[in-house]
Amino acid sequence: MTSLDHHRSRSELGLPQSGRPVIAVVIPCYRVARHLPRVVSAIGPEVTAIFCVDDACPEESAATLRQFHDDRIRIIQRTVNGGVGAATCDGYRAAIEAGADIIVKLDGDGQMDPRLISVVVGPIARGEADYVKGNRFFNIETIGRMSWRRTLGNAGLSFMTKMSTGYWDIFDPTNGFTAIEARVARELPLDKLHCRFFFESDMLFRLGVLRARVVDLPMTSVYGAEHSNLSELNALVAFPLLHLRNFLKRVVYSYFLHGFSLASVNLLFGSLLCLLGVLFGGAKWIESHQTGVPATAGTVMLAALPLVLGAQLVLSFISHDMSRTPTVPLHPRLFQTGAVDRASPAEPPGC
Repeated sequence: MTSLDHHRSRSELGLPQSGRPVIAVVIPCYRVARHLPRVVSAIGPEVTAIFCVDDACPEESAATLRQFHDDRIRIIQRTVNGGVGAATCDGYRAAIEAGADIIVKLDGDGQMDPRLISVVVGPIARGEADYVKGNRFFNIETIGRMSWRRTLGNAGLSFMTKMSTGYWDIFDPTNGFTAIEARVARELPLDKLHCRFFFESDMLFRLGVLRARVVDLPMTSVYGAEHSNLSELNALVAFPLLHLRNFLKRVVYSYFLHGFSLASVNLLFGSLLCLLGVLFGGAKWIESHQTGVPATAGTVMLAALPLVLGAQLVLSFISHDMSRTPTVPLHPRLFQTGAVDRASPAEPPGC
C-alpha cells in the first residue's frame, strides 16, 4: 500500500504541456538515507519531477527527504516493504499519472552519477530507443575496478538474460540506471513484474514480449563502502530458475502462440531429436555397463546421429532468434495508434 504526499495533476505539478519531453526520476529508497542528500542534490534542472519511494525503510528515508527544499520531490511512502521492483513500479505509476514523457530509474545508493541523466534519456528523446540501460562492462578499465565475483556473476547473468529475453546485444542486465518511454511503460504489466532484485531482468523480458527497442549506454559506477542488499547465494540459486521460466514463456508466446515459423519447427524437432539421442544413448550405455558387452559402432551412430542433427536445428533456431533482436522503437507506433484512436469518427482515414 502506498500514499503519495503530493498527488496532483500534470498542470498542478507545473509540468509543461508541450515542447521538450518531461523527465521524471524514480528513486527506490531502502537503507540509503545517508546517500540520498548527495544523490538528490546532484539531479540537474532537466528533470521536472523526482518520485522518491520510501519502501518501508527502517532509516525513515521519507523524513530525510522532507528536509530538502526542492519542489520537484514527490514522496511515495509504502507501509510494507515490497522490494526494489515493487517500489520502482509504484514510482512508474505515479510518474505516468503525473504526465511524464520519460521515466528514469536511479538507485539511491550513490553508485550512479545523476549528471548522466540527460545522456541516458537522449536515445529516447531522439526516437531511437524505448528503453535505455547502463552498461558497466563497456570499458575494460571499469571492469578492472570491479571485484572478480561481481564481474563473473554479471557475465553469467548477462548470458542467461540474453537467452530469456531475446536481447542478444545487451550486457549488464542487473544495472539499475535505466530510462523508459512513458507510453511503453504504460503497456507493461507492472503488477506482474518481479518485486525484488530480479526486477531489471524481468523488465527486459516484458519489453522483449512487446518487441521494444533496448539500447545499452556505457557508464561507470562508483563503489564505496555501501552494502548491497542482494544476496549472492540467493541470486545464484533463484535467478537461473527465473530465467528458465521467462525463456520458456517467451518461446511459447513468440514462436508458437503469437507466430509460427521455420524457427519454431527447428526448435521443436531439434529438441525432440536431442532428447531421443540422450535417452537412446543412455539406455544403451546402461545396457552395455550391465552386460559388459561394448556397444557396436552402429549403436553409437544411432545415438549420436539424433544428437548431432538436433543440435544443428537448435543452433539454427538460436541464430534466427539473434537476428530478431528488436531494432525499431515501439513508442512512435504507440503514438500513431493513439492519434488514430483520438481522431473524429467522421474524419476519413489518412486525413
